[in-house]
Amino acid sequence: MRVDRHFYILLFVGFTAVFVGYLSVWLPGPAAGLRFLGMELGEWFKFLGLDGRRDIFYLPPITLGLMLALLTLTWPNRRRQTWVMRALAVLVSLLAFPALPDLLGPFRSQYLLRVAWIGLVALVAILSSVKLPPRAARRAQLVLLALLGVVGAVLPAWLYLELRPFVSEVLRTPVGIGPGVWLSGVGHVWVTAVCFWRWYVIRDTWTVIRDA
Repeated sequence: MRVDRHFYILLFVGFTAVFVGYLSVWLPGPAAGLRFLGMELGEWFKFLGLDGRRDIFYLPPITLGLMLALLTLTWPNRRRQTWVMRALAVLVSLLAFPALPDLLGPFRSQYLLRVAWIGLVALVAILSSVKLPPRAARRAQLVLLALLGVVGAVLPAWLYLELRPFVSEVLRTPVGIGPGVWLSGVGHVWVTAVCFWRWYVIRDTWTVIRDA
């Protein structure tokens, strides 16, 4: 179906933006050694004494992993691509995995939430193999993808903007908003927008079928 093909293409545009954004500069510091990618921010803020909220900077690979897993909710289990996508979802979430010395060290409790998030991605990837009625599966997929898009767009960007004045004070120079913040945020919002579009298309299709 052409609408489905467009739906997946548009979703992968958003997924790509989230992935590239997380691996791009979020904190454009005044020197190369003070420019941090999205995946580096959590560790850097640890040394500045930030509390457990720094885990929020590890959300993008978790939300992306969950979205990739949910994408297979309506895919047949017999297809090899379905299981490849589920494996990819877990692999992407591993970008949030803490270093083993930290995880095995005396402060391991600080890292358990991230491990639990990764476990959640693996669990969703497994549960996505449970087949629901097509209409219920599609609705659940769209609602959950849209919610993940909102969470992934709002929380990391909100925390970065909240901490930016503090970073500027530490570095004694104004700090801007790196391209990674924009890419990750726009990618998540894009996914949510695509899900709303697909929801209305489905609703109109069901209306036509019902009234036929």
